[in-house]
Amino acid sequence: MKAIVHPSVLHGNISAPRSKSDMQRACAAALLHVGKTLIYTPGNSNDDLAAIDVIQKLGAVIIEHTDHLEISSVGVMPVNDTVFCGESGLGIRMFTPIASISSQQLTLTGSGSLMNRPMHFFDEIFPKLGITISSNNGKLPIQIKGPLVPSTIEVDGSLSSQFLTGLLFAFSASNASDVTIKVKDLKSRPYIDMTLQVIKAFGMKLPIVDSYETFSFGPATTISSTDTIQYTVEGDWSGASFLFVAGAISAEVVIEGMNPDSVQADKQILKAIQSCGAHLIYNDGRYVVSPGELVAFEFDATECPDLFPPLVSLAAYCKGITKIKGAKRLTHKESDRALTLQDVFGKMGIKIDLDDDVMYVHGGSVLNTAEVHSHHDHRIAMAAAVAALCADGPVIINDAEAINKSYPDFYHHMISLGAKITLETN
Repeated sequence: MKAIVHPSVLHGNISAPRSKSDMQRACAAALLHVGKTLIYTPGNSNDDLAAIDVIQKLGAVIIEHTDHLEISSVGVMPVNDTVFCGESGLGIRMFTPIASISSQQLTLTGSGSLMNRPMHFFDEIFPKLGITISSNNGKLPIQIKGPLVPSTIEVDGSLSSQFLTGLLFAFSASNASDVTIKVKDLKSRPYIDMTLQVIKAFGMKLPIVDSYETFSFGPATTISSTDTIQYTVEGDWSGASFLFVAGAISAEVVIEGMNPDSVQADKQILKAIQSCGAHLIYNDGRYVVSPGELVAFEFDATECPDLFPPLVSLAAYCKGITKIKGAKRLTHKESDRALTLQDVFGKMGIKIDLDDDVMYVHGGSVLNTAEVHSHHDHRIAMAAAVAALCADGPVIINDAEAINKSYPDFYHHMISLGAKITLETN
């Protein structure tokens, strides 16, 4: 699909999409909860749908209602020997340890860029947990045979916190006793806070956390609760960040449905909006964002690397050179996002320099009409569309359907706010 975004002035109210990070974790917890779970305001992105399919393959029974999902489970009891995670990095990294609770031999795989993302973590860690594993030289597909036996292990948290999320769910569900997960150089700590929050909400066994360096599980406990769990999926700060930026560079936008107390890492977009000089007001569950005299800012995105694309869209309209730290975290995303952002925004006339872990965005000039490609990356497509709102002419985005991975309603939400966007099928 091709999206043609014309210069536009936005105005209006919009409800943010649901958090796929929260939704996928809720699906994992619902699978592990022996009993019934009701998930309200479920997400509908490709990653969300992949998670729903995964837990069905692993034994959950799902009934769809108008406003919620009803999930019944007796734990991990696979009904299929192949588990497909789509293009979800969280999905494959979280559900692989969970699937290994079963003693059944399983193949886990995915599609698109996920097939080239590093999974050697499992090759190194799984044998220490009694799991037989065979991978494609550290990439998908992966064949595993459990059951997982919780043991004290040390893991590297520098590549992604998603591996640790999977282990925490699996250890908790396996009633891990007197064992510790030791973690070196953990990145994206807020995502681990989200994982622990979901584990607690579902009444699962919580580890004792010490400085995000050790996660210790105490003596075995008796878990007999089969009560129905009710869980409501939060608004997505990752997707909403593009709406905030759109308001900051175009015109007043009111964003509803966000939790101001959320532990989601990408809530930090609020700091960037305020730092650059845009106007931001919160009142009674509504965020109102509008343009100001936008100036360059400094931002550390090490713990929230998914904010790089919207931050670059924002920085492009800020006078001066914006400095964003954490660029090393961008290599193993849906694309190599540092280089992709450099390419896409370069075509629109914005210079981006990369210096090791730091990205410098030279902003303040008028963006050019251009034709760009999403590089099959949902966040790049959205970043280009938002940046195009105040360009000097239309911006054509090829492979625009990449947004379906996380925010399938993005273009329609933008159009409802007044954006002039034409969608064409190839």
